[in-house]
Amino acid sequence: MTHLIATFFYAGHLRPAPGTWGSLAALPTAWIIYTIVGPWGLVLACIIAYGLGVWATGVETRGKDNHDPSEIVIDEVVGQWIALLPVAFGAWARGVEMTALWPGWIAAFVLFRLFDITKCGPIGWADRLHGPTGVMLDDVIAGIFAAIGVAALAALFHLVLL
Repeated sequence: MTHLIATFFYAGHLRPAPGTWGSLAALPTAWIIYTIVGPWGLVLACIIAYGLGVWATGVETRGKDNHDPSEIVIDEVVGQWIALLPVAFGAWARGVEMTALWPGWIAAFVLFRLFDITKCGPIGWADRLHGPTGVMLDDVIAGIFAAIGVAALAALFHLVLL
């Protein structure tokens, strides 16, 4: 069970770039969650997946030298879902399908991957914490940075072009 959670239904075993595959796997699941329970359901899913991710990562890495194996991608899923929150709440506020805001999806994906890969500032600090909390927290912070970027790009787009 922990391996299924940590690899997000084995998406973490896809090669190359398992973190990118994990982020891609997060996209349709975010849409499903949003469609069933709305944006607050996506927030709740982030919280639940974070808790399960800390637990599963701890079990999967216990006694191993590598504290953050590449096949563990539940952290990317949580970060990607956080990056999509402005899109989810924007769609909800406008009463449109979340997929109608497709530029936001692209921005969320690109920004999240950028922050996750570069590990600038507090993202790098969290990554150096090691252990399951560090594995999860760096992607949460990257997701928050990406969400801020998505919201800023949406505001810029609406102010300049509309």
